[in-house]
Amino acid sequence: MDFLIESWNKSWDDFFNSRKSILKEIDKALKRRRDLGETIFPARENIFKAFEISHPQDISVVILGQDPYHGENEATGLAFSVPKHTKIPPSLRNIFRELSSDIGSTPPPHGDLTKWARQGVLLLNSILTVTKDQPASHSKIGWGHLTDGVISYLSAKGRQKIFVLWGNFAISKKGIVDHSCHQHPIVCSTHPSPLSANKGFLGSKPFSLINSHLAAMQNKPIDWSID
Repeated sequence: MDFLIESWNKSWDDFFNSRKSILKEIDKALKRRRDLGETIFPARENIFKAFEISHPQDISVVILGQDPYHGENEATGLAFSVPKHTKIPPSLRNIFRELSSDIGSTPPPHGDLTKWARQGVLLLNSILTVTKDQPASHSKIGWGHLTDGVISYLSAKGRQKIFVLWGNFAISKKGIVDHSCHQHPIVCSTHPSPLSANKGFLGSKPFSLINSHLAAMQNKPIDWSID
């Protein structure tokens, strides 16, 4: 491939190797955009960051986002996460606001969610790349087919998992989860963006709810605090 770097952990090889044709089409689309001078986020080496950190056998929670942040020095390859020295975006600020209200944690000084990912939380964007300053600009190049496959793969594989769907776009993926025989718990609300956070996200207590589900499944709870 000319643009994509196969940087996922080897534990994902059986998934990605069965989807080489989709990856090749995405790679061609991204190469064309790069050759036209577009700036693409996240950096090539971070596109599959969620699949480097989170291994399928360890995942207990999936938080689904839409596409990466499209501003400079924001996208990390983990949904909703930003680098430590980047200003916290409004949606993530609302996530932290709800986190504080829900479990009483101190609002963190940065927006790096790597700690969550290392505990088995897959921070998955449905679309894995974006052109600078153009939200949803890569929504039709094939990423949705790939990441819908990730949801199906995780739904069918191994133990129960909790799927966290914030906003109408994420909730539209609920049917993919429901096709599994595992009866995965699903946590839904409006999106944490400023446009919708007050319409159902704030006050929904998703973090304590997730940990309650994990306890019922006899799984280790997530430490949601950010160092």
